Amino acid sequence: MPQVAIRPAVSSDLPALSQIVPSYYTVKVWQMDRGGEEEQIQVRFREVRLPREVLVEYPRSLEDIFQEGWLDKDIFLTASLSSIPVGFARLALEITSGNLWVKDLIVRHDLRREGIGTALLIAVQDYALERRYRRIMLEMQSKNYPAIQLAKKLGYEFSGFSDAYFANQDIALFFAQSLR
Repeated sequence: MPQVAIRPAVSSDLPALSQIVPSYYTVKVWQMDRGGEEEQIQVRFREVRLPREVLVEYPRSLEDIFQEGWLDKDIFLTASLSSIPVGFARLALEITSGNLWVKDLIVRHDLRREGIGTALLIAVQDYALERRYRRIMLEMQSKNYPAIQLAKKLGYEFSGFSDAYFANQDIALFFAQSLR
């Protein structure tokens, strides 16, 4: 794993962070099946292998993430290698019953699967513990199998979903980890 430094973002990080392409490749997705009867609703997610690797567009644009006043609206943690920003985590400032909400976790394509996402999530946990949050919530597309695997590897548990959550109408999956 490369020697990564995690720190709060500063305005001078914007040129490098805004160049990171947030799309990702996947070979599996979580497919939602609905069913049920008159007094019962059943929703089931199952892992489905795709016939080939697919490039998936990220549900938010970098323009939306880094809109004017971006450092005042959310908390950003930057991952740097040799002082060059290579990834970030965006944490929502809203406080929802003791939950810290990770809205975005993005790492440069050429450095993925090198432990940088893991380092960012560990820094998020430290940030949350220092501020006495009870739980960390991660949100991701049901198509984002790499992020699902990262969440599961770090002990996050599936905690719900929202259909048509993103602007592109994709399903959002939520994973949570209790801190105490």
